[in-house]
Amino acid sequence: MAAPALLSAPQPMDGDGDGVAPHAAPSPTQPPPERGFLSRRPPVRVTSEFDSERKLFSHRISCRVLDGLAKLRLRVHQGAAGGVGPGPEVALVARNFSVVVDTASRGAVLRGAADLAGSLRLRASHNTKEGLGEVAVTTNLGDSPCKMEISSLVPPDGLPRATFVFPNGEVSVKEKKLDEGEKILSVNGIVKSHVLNGVCTALYNDNAMNIKYRYKDDELSFIPSLSLPSNSLSFAFKRQLTPSDKFSYRYHFDTNYWSAVYKQKASKHVKWKAGYESDERLGWASLWVGDAGGKTKETPLKSKIQLMLKVPQDNIQNSIVVFRVKKRWDF
Repeated sequence: MAAPALLSAPQPMDGDGDGVAPHAAPSPTQPPPERGFLSRRPPVRVTSEFDSERKLFSHRISCRVLDGLAKLRLRVHQGAAGGVGPGPEVALVARNFSVVVDTASRGAVLRGAADLAGSLRLRASHNTKEGLGEVAVTTNLGDSPCKMEISSLVPPDGLPRATFVFPNGEVSVKEKKLDEGEKILSVNGIVKSHVLNGVCTALYNDNAMNIKYRYKDDELSFIPSLSLPSNSLSFAFKRQLTPSDKFSYRYHFDTNYWSAVYKQKASKHVKWKAGYESDERLGWASLWVGDAGGKTKETPLKSKIQLMLKVPQDNIQNSIVVFRVKKRWDF
């Protein structure tokens, strides 16, 4: 590495040779010194998490490589008190290509995508351990916002799946194998529509349908839901009491199970919650420091902390305290 110049170069002598150059032109600007290895390396981000309920430490190290075109990521898990967690995972993620390697199973998942002629787009994935993959081709239908996708497993296991995507939902047709070995065509889909100042969603999957209606304004949310053919009915109710207080309630008519949650936001980065779940006969309260719903980089001090108390109704003496910590460092 070239060291920066400490003394300027001597001024040239003029034509008379008397060593005086009253009107000598200034020396050209010196090029900036070359940067060292540490200044040329990409920024490195280290994120550490601990979950006391799972007794698991998780560490993630990531940095941009290839002039920012891809991200290199390393995940390491470690069980507390000598426990064993999932094996390390190494990933290289780019815009149209990614490879994730599970060092414990010695397997990798490769994914890629590419634009073909016109509006055709190809995407593919392959799991080296299982020897299975998928190939899909998507295209726009003329100038309309609708799309058509044809996908198939590799190696093939029946007819390819066809999916039609339109602005208010999508419908897919695929071949399904029954327990008796017979193959039939299965139709799945989801449709959304605005009804009475709300959004109605119908989800159809394997001969079962769920119809959900969601009404929401600045202070109130009401979400009834009906499942067919079981006729299971439930509803959720959310009410913004004040700008910092919110109450939500959910009830299932077929089981009589219900749950309630009260939330209060003391500040942008401090909030606490309390609730009860009748199916588990469990009451709980939690305190969040940091943006509970946001990413770590959006929180103060680059960290998030959750402290939760769980109190079983049938055995208060078995109450437990659970805490989760997430901390980030940038180098």
